[in-house]
Amino acid sequence: MENKTVLITGATSGIGRATAQKMSDAGARLILCGRRKEILEAFAATLSTPVHVLVFDVADKTAVFKAIEGLPPAFQAIDLLINNAGNAHGFDPVQTASLDDWDAMIDSNVKGLMYVTKAVLPQMVDRKSGHIINLGSIAGKEVYPKGSVYCSSKFAVDAFSQGLRIDLNPFGIRVGTIHPGMVHTEFSKVRFKGDTSRAEAVYEGVTPLVAEDVADALFYMASTPAHVNVADLVLLPTQQANATVVHRKK
Repeated sequence: MENKTVLITGATSGIGRATAQKMSDAGARLILCGRRKEILEAFAATLSTPVHVLVFDVADKTAVFKAIEGLPPAFQAIDLLINNAGNAHGFDPVQTASLDDWDAMIDSNVKGLMYVTKAVLPQMVDRKSGHIINLGSIAGKEVYPKGSVYCSSKFAVDAFSQGLRIDLNPFGIRVGTIHPGMVHTEFSKVRFKGDTSRAEAVYEGVTPLVAEDVADALFYMASTPAHVNVADLVLLPTQQANATVVHRKK
């Protein structure tokens, strides 16, 4: 990844942050995107390669295009886009779920990912070169109870990635999607609206993936030779068989 320019959304914490660290260690120039400016800038200062920080909400279409179109010359030729930003909000059946939670998931997980991709694509198409990796989820492969809209958003990511790969095929641009299962990050805390005990209960009796595990897989996807595209990768902890079957040790 030496001397390549990598844009990572959702780089403030979790998978995005771990991936940024991995890419920087390998010599990549980084564009780190997120909503928490102070945290991003403090993290950027610890990295050993050139970093440019962009502060915006991926769901804000105007902000996305303004930020990416305004990149300084040294960061304009983006070699790799990692669409990591997104979250789950709420864990409720359809009939009692919050419409605000639905909007938050669709706006960030689907529309936000699409906006960032659309903003980055022109220079990749012009150069006939580039690589896009989208963060899906096991929830984009299987629907589980009380996860209908989150699962819908991740199914949409999978479908968009497949369509993107077809449309960009004539330009030599690689498109892949990674679908992690249970990962111990801020994910559950956000889903359960700050209820730490409920969030931690998700991982009881399980050795889940951690952010660095996903970062390692992303790095592998990004590091394959130019003629190789890892198009679809499902990553699970050993104790997880699918979206709903988890062997919990007592």
